[in-house]
Order: sequence, then C-alpha cells, then structure tokens
Amino acid sequence: GYPFLTHRFLEGLETSGSTGSQSGWQNCHLGLWDKDHPIALAPGFLKSHSYGEYVFDWSWADAWHRSGLDYYPKLVTGVPFTPATGPRLWTDNNHPDAQLELFSAVTDWCASENISSWHILFPDETTSTQLANTGLMQRMTTQFHWFNRNYSDFDDFLSAFNSRKRKALKKERAAIAAQNLQLVTKTGSGIREEDWAFFYYCYQTTYLKRSGHQGYLTGDFFTKVCPQLGESTVMVIAHEGKKPVAAALYFVDDDTLYGRYWGCLKEFDFLHFEACYYRGIEYCIERGISRFDPGAQGEHKIQRGFEPTLTYSNHWVAEPRLKDAVADFCRRDCDHVRRYRDEAATLLPFKQES
Repeated sequence: GYPFLTHRFLEGLETSGSTGSQSGWQNCHLGLWDKDHPIALAPGFLKSHSYGEYVFDWSWADAWHRSGLDYYPKLVTGVPFTPATGPRLWTDNNHPDAQLELFSAVTDWCASENISSWHILFPDETTSTQLANTGLMQRMTTQFHWFNRNYSDFDDFLSAFNSRKRKALKKERAAIAAQNLQLVTKTGSGIREEDWAFFYYCYQTTYLKRSGHQGYLTGDFFTKVCPQLGESTVMVIAHEGKKPVAAALYFVDDDTLYGRYWGCLKEFDFLHFEACYYRGIEYCIERGISRFDPGAQGEHKIQRGFEPTLTYSNHWVAEPRLKDAVADFCRRDCDHVRRYRDEAATLLPFKQES
C-alpha cells in the first residue's frame, strides 16, 4: 500500500529528527475509539510554520495576523515534506458514520485548544469530495503525472508523440551516453549502505546550492530509516566513468511510482530528466505500474509526456470572521486551477487524434 503512511515511515521521520517539535512538525495523531477499538484515525502534526507542505497558505497567515489573531499553531493531516496524493484518514468499515464523527471530534478539539485551523493535504479525490460535502473547504493544485497506457517499452511510449517532440526527447537521452554517463537502477535490499550515504551527500549538496539549507530530511532518515523500508524504495545512481555523480530516490507501491528526491555533485546536460523522469517511466513500463507521480511543480514535465493532474486539499477554520474570506479564496482558486489545467493539457506532446 501507500508507502508514506506506514508506521515505519512516520516513526522514522520522528526518530531521525526530521519531524518533532524542534522542526515545527509536532506529532499530533488523532483518533476515535470505541472502548479499546479504534474506529477512525487521522495522522497529524501541529505546525508552527507553513514550510514543507506544498499547499501555500502564507496569505492566510497574513490575514490572521492583520486581524490580530494567531494562525499558528495549526493542525495538518498529511505527510511531512511529501506532496503525494494518498489516503489521509482511516475509518473502520463497520462504522459507516466514523468519518463524520471524526470531523466533528477533530474540529471540536481544535476549537477547545485554540488551534486556528485544520488542513488535510493531498487526500485522494473521493476523500476530498466527501470532506467538502461535510464543510471542509476544498482547494486544488496541479501536478504533472505520467500514466501508463499499456506501453510495451519506452519507444512505444514515444510513438505516441508528435515527431518534433519525439526527436527532441531522443536527443536528450542520447546526450547521456555522449557525456560518458551510465545509470543503474537499484531497489530495496539491492541498495547498499554506501549508496544511501552517497545519496544523502547528493541531496544535501543540491539543497544547499538551491535553498541555502541542507534539506528537510536528516542524514539518519536516509542512512538508518530508508534501508528499513524494504522493497518500497528505488534508487537511480548515475556514474561518470567509474565515479558516482548523481542519484534520484523514488518510492513505489502496487500501482504508483513516486519520484521524491534528487541530488547531483556536478552539472550535466539532461541528467536530471534522465534520472528523475525517463528512468522512472521505464521502471513503470517494465513492471506494469499504472501511474508515475514525479513530485510537485515543473511545467517542463508537460512536453515530456506528464499530464496536468488535479491534486486536492481541504481546510477548516475556527474563526467565523475569516471563514467567508477563506471560502471565497478557495472557490476562486479552484476556478483558476481548473482553467490552468485545461490550458496546460493543450501543450502535451501527443499526436492529435484525427
């Protein structure tokens, strides 16, 4: 199943120091119990900032501040640093009203603890619609996902492109060998201790160059926790001659490959696309995986065959004076995102159906 909500993954974030009160992600997992039996669970975090969420609400925090109110702490239900759609709430199938009861219990708790708001990030569409129907306002963002149309191999995928875009992509892939680069894909137990150490070095170096900090996840997360996650991890390592120079880390479940982190020690033309996109597509085709979610942002993915896809979040705010303004923001935002998604789809490289 979904790799980011396992006990091992969430506990690993905490034991590695990636989450916890010092990082502004304080564990706050909420549940409903019937005697000793859980009937609904919502893994969550109390947040003292809005970093690492990928659904941006800084303007809301400003509005609270201008009204003389505290926006933090807020409650977030989702996976830290992971903008990947998946299950967010667990309910016991024998309790048809469990989800509704959970919402009212969580919102009552937030109100009693002076928590400004509750944010459920990247639920699947069905859950998001259910949440919207119970009064949790819906927002959308667009990501770019690849879908496996039963391709037999990478060339079969490319045969769906128009000729100009196909030629451009083949040229990018040819540049890899021309730069004396070789890539190898490893999974689960095939990823060695030194591979994890190398990956963390790449991750840190790249974050420092790009953001001026060493990344949200600690070395312990990669070197101690990830090796325990079994066959849900996939790593692509690039070598220049004999020397490793870059690496990309993915997670995988039964039907989806998730591209998560990347780092390189030296710049090469098109290596990022090869390691983070094309190798991922090949992996999905070889294993019959139906969807590839390569992470947030990146309009450059469209011309490489990644389709604009709506992702969701749902929001509850305690302050009655600001509820209407937030609802209005969400409505306008959804209209804008839907229009953007439709426009982006016109830029896909696929041949037009005649």
